[in-house]
Amino acid sequence: MIDESNNTQGHAGRGNGDGADGQPPVVGASETERETPMLVQAKFPIGLPVRHRRFGFHGVIFDVDPEFDNSEEWYQSIPEEVRPRKDQPFYHLLAVNPQDQSPYVAYVSEQNLEASPEDEGPFHPAVADLFDGMAEGRFVPRHPYN
Repeated sequence: MIDESNNTQGHAGRGNGDGADGQPPVVGASETERETPMLVQAKFPIGLPVRHRRFGFHGVIFDVDPEFDNSEEWYQSIPEEVRPRKDQPFYHLLAVNPQDQSPYVAYVSEQNLEASPEDEGPFHPAVADLFDGMAEGRFVPRHPYN
């Protein structure tokens, strides 16, 4: 089964982009672009039960990358006709194989996920370790996320 950070054009960690801080200036960027890091808004929150649109397996989101942050080898292993774009959020899921109910961790692009009804389990056994029950249709993280 195929599972599906920073912006390489972004300016985080590079000073203000004008070259005065000893870092190379950011070529072609306006003053506003040099001062404002690019923010990516994830569609799905931590703790949300989701389903893979193509493969139908269920999972619970426990982490999110603002864009693809896995190996190039892993990315190239996905057949080209279903390979997702890298410039979108990618989610870490506690997933369960629908055939044999075996738990695993999946890495899935936002375009391949949809919200799943909260009672559409079964859920990965580690959900109980990371979350404390449900509220408003999603699992509540046991520890606060940054």
